[in-house]
Amino acid sequence: MNNPSVQFMFDFGSPNTYFCHKVIPDIEARTGATFEYVPILLGGLFKLANNRSPMEAFAGIPNKQAYDKLEIQRFIAKHRLVQFRFNPFFPVNTLQLMRGAVAAQKLGHFKPYIDAMYVAMWEQGRNMNDLSEIGEVLTTAGIDKVALLEASQHADVKSSLVAYTQSAFDRGAFGSPTFFVNHEIFFGKDRLREVEEAILAQSQSK
Repeated sequence: MNNPSVQFMFDFGSPNTYFCHKVIPDIEARTGATFEYVPILLGGLFKLANNRSPMEAFAGIPNKQAYDKLEIQRFIAKHRLVQFRFNPFFPVNTLQLMRGAVAAQKLGHFKPYIDAMYVAMWEQGRNMNDLSEIGEVLTTAGIDKVALLEASQHADVKSSLVAYTQSAFDRGAFGSPTFFVNHEIFFGKDRLREVEEAILAQSQSK
């Protein structure tokens, strides 16, 4: 069985990408697939797609906001994500965090960086707009904060993040979390079941 390519377009600023991040290992274990994490800048993708955040888009629809909160609680209960805490500093400007993700990728610290930033954002409720906070999180994770923060300002890192974001848009993405199973697109944490089904179906079709 040959597993298809599976990509996860993520931005730390979205709690829904955190939920997916926590559930993905179970899907990988069941399917044998490996999810490729692709850092994008959600704000940049929104501009490209003429989209807005749910908080802004549904600001005048109280019932929709209440339902979304209900769905979050259902998801948390289903997957036992008891460590989740809504970040009190939300919304966070994630430009530095996402450039950091690209830098971590290039420096060989991608997975520990991702884990550390998701914990800081959506379990510890830290102010990830603050460079000193980011530095503390990196140090705790065993990542050289000076080297990573310096690398995050390199031109190739900045251009890579722009390119990842543009590519996601060109392939049909308009928000995050977005998944691609080979060339098939899926949006949102509520499509994880379909993502898993597509992985299995495409694996068996080869």
